[in-house]
Amino acid sequence: MARETEELDLLTAERDDLGIQEFLDALGEALTSGNTAAVVSMWEMPAFVIGDDMVEAIEERGELETMFAGARENYNARGVLDTAPEIIRVDEITDSIVCVRVRWPWLDSEGREVGAETSSYTLKRGEDGDWKLRIAIMHGMEAVN
Repeated sequence: MARETEELDLLTAERDDLGIQEFLDALGEALTSGNTAAVVSMWEMPAFVIGDDMVEAIEERGELETMFAGARENYNARGVLDTAPEIIRVDEITDSIVCVRVRWPWLDSEGREVGAETSSYTLKRGEDGDWKLRIAIMHGMEAVN
């Protein structure tokens, strides 16, 4: 059992070294605070958003602005005021491309979890060293408690 814990700690440290958690924390903050401009700046064009019932090819930033414009209000309507993204898995595809699966717990005003959703992302590290989203695959919501 101790070895499994050590391996998990190593995986967490590797993820932190890549800066993925920091990127996801900033994305979560931008989404829950309603900072659409910050959310849009975290995407690379063209981008794709894929879910069970949709495939959206996004060519221009204005499309992203429209997509995320009401995110804060939608979350707030469900009692969600915050999140703390949890990395489930990271696959390093190349030196500058990763695929990451993320669980997004929905937190209420007292920090209690009131539901969650999971997504997978393809991220590309730019020449400036910053991550950008290329593809988002929406797994869907978990059952609300």
